Amino acid sequence: MSLVLHNVTLSLNGQPLFAPLSAVAEAGKILTIMGPSGVGKSSLLDFIGGHLAPELQANGEVTLNGYSLHGMPAHQRKIGMLFQDPSQFPHLSVAGNLAFGLTGGNRPARIAKALDQVGLQGFENRDPATLSGGEKTRVALMRTLLSAPAAVLLDEPFAKLDQATRASVRAMVIAHVTSANIPAIMVTHDDEDAAAAQGPVIQLK
Repeated sequence: MSLVLHNVTLSLNGQPLFAPLSAVAEAGKILTIMGPSGVGKSSLLDFIGGHLAPELQANGEVTLNGYSLHGMPAHQRKIGMLFQDPSQFPHLSVAGNLAFGLTGGNRPARIAKALDQVGLQGFENRDPATLSGGEKTRVALMRTLLSAPAAVLLDEPFAKLDQATRASVRAMVIAHVTSANIPAIMVTHDDEDAAAAQGPVIQLK
């Protein structure tokens, strides 16, 4: 299992944002993308996930487990995304948020197990608005993993957490990517994030 980028670049009004990029994210590993603001890091994740803004043009190929993602709608790519702002559905409880996109039976037990895995036992009926930043990130992570993605994209997911919470949540995210044995790509400005991921690091220029 792998997520492969081959000569990928993005352009705005005919001007490339970064040099052509070729890289591989292996199963259970995190490939880290770094670089200055505005170079196109988040837009690169949008392209991989199938959400590229219409004003941007893309070149190159992305394959997931040997299959090209070219022209495939976002909902068919089986790629989960975890953002800097871990949005929740405000009209749903924590359990309702986790159940979104969850298929198969025995949902209550699976949701309870997921919450237990991230230290949120008994949070099923909580209003998402009452959660701390770290708790919201943990719920968002488990919602992503419960949808059984074939790969995960992490867009500055720890940027708004305080230092202590950042370290613990980061360790948890890395551990879950490893245990799920799926490839992941993380965009970050933080050298500690890159070091903790223990995978290849690419600087966009």
